[in-house]
Amino acid sequence: MPEHPSIHGRGAAANPTNRFESYAHVADPDPQSPFAVDDPTADPDMPRRHPLTQFLADSTRKFIASNDSPDVPFAFSINPYRGCEHGCIYCFARPTHEYLGLSAGLDFETKILVKRDAPALLRKELAHPKWQPQVIACSGVTDCYQPIERKLALTRQCLEVFLDYRNPVTIVTKNHLVTRDIDLLAQLAQFNCVQIFLSVTTLDKDLAQIMEPRTSTPQRRLDTIRELHAAGIPVGVMVAPVIPALTDHEMPAILAAARDAGAQSAGYVPLRLPHAVKDLFADWLDRHFPDRKNKVLNRIKDLRGGKLYDAAFGDRMRGQGQWADMLKSTFSLHTARLGLNEKRLTTTAAHFRRPPLPPAPGETLPLFV
Repeated sequence: MPEHPSIHGRGAAANPTNRFESYAHVADPDPQSPFAVDDPTADPDMPRRHPLTQFLADSTRKFIASNDSPDVPFAFSINPYRGCEHGCIYCFARPTHEYLGLSAGLDFETKILVKRDAPALLRKELAHPKWQPQVIACSGVTDCYQPIERKLALTRQCLEVFLDYRNPVTIVTKNHLVTRDIDLLAQLAQFNCVQIFLSVTTLDKDLAQIMEPRTSTPQRRLDTIRELHAAGIPVGVMVAPVIPALTDHEMPAILAAARDAGAQSAGYVPLRLPHAVKDLFADWLDRHFPDRKNKVLNRIKDLRGGKLYDAAFGDRMRGQGQWADMLKSTFSLHTARLGLNEKRLTTTAAHFRRPPLPPAPGETLPLFV
């Protein structure tokens, strides 16, 4: 039996203890609570209320983050949201919530920190003389088009800033909502300042519903590629993550479907299970694929040198061993067959400019300049 029963619409089913905490908080059993997942006396057939998503203010004063990882194809990124309501059980970003004193489990998908000042901060940082124009990844950690973006439009406002400055931006998303901003993306494309990648993990809508419960369906993601391509926006597909013994066999079909929809390039990343994600994913397998659990986990260990995760640069994004070699060969064979990656998507900062900053609240512009 799985350790925790599933919660409809959520990837995780529990809040594992934060790895930075020396103690754990265990609530008294309450059958009406959506978090009463550890009560052995609870009726497993009793309906459970859905945990409500909370949106909390993030008062960060610096928006553009930098990294020096040799495995990541960008040096700078932005994330308007911390945590992600998409609820993908495999998300490598889940442990980042532990730095906030929260859990990588349900907290990650139900307690979303919102950077409401993101557009203003981005404008200020791009205007700074020390900023060297270069590509910025949007969604370097969590998805910038998760459901709350429909209401807050922080990503759209950031795109307006990128367009003002003509600074190149790349976006990876699982949400059809990106098509809302085709007007801005098409203008950025005129200056060769944008790339969009749709992450497609599986073409099986039933699997997607339990594995990444609040994302757009696989068909909607393919529709997204089609709409972006029709608008002249450079678009590719990321087959990520590839889950051994669960989704790896779908790679050729995903690449073909994406190419037929208009994708020009493709990439892939094998499953990564850092820190608490290992246990969350194992519990998810217990709940949904108990007969396949050991096969999946053993195949992951084959990929990761006998462990469920290896953070070593050079291996973490591709893996090692026979299965990693087979995956690489499969990807190379089918991208070549389909004509993907014949011409790499690129961006340029050649059109970068620094328009005047808007006046601060209460400030008036001079009549004569």
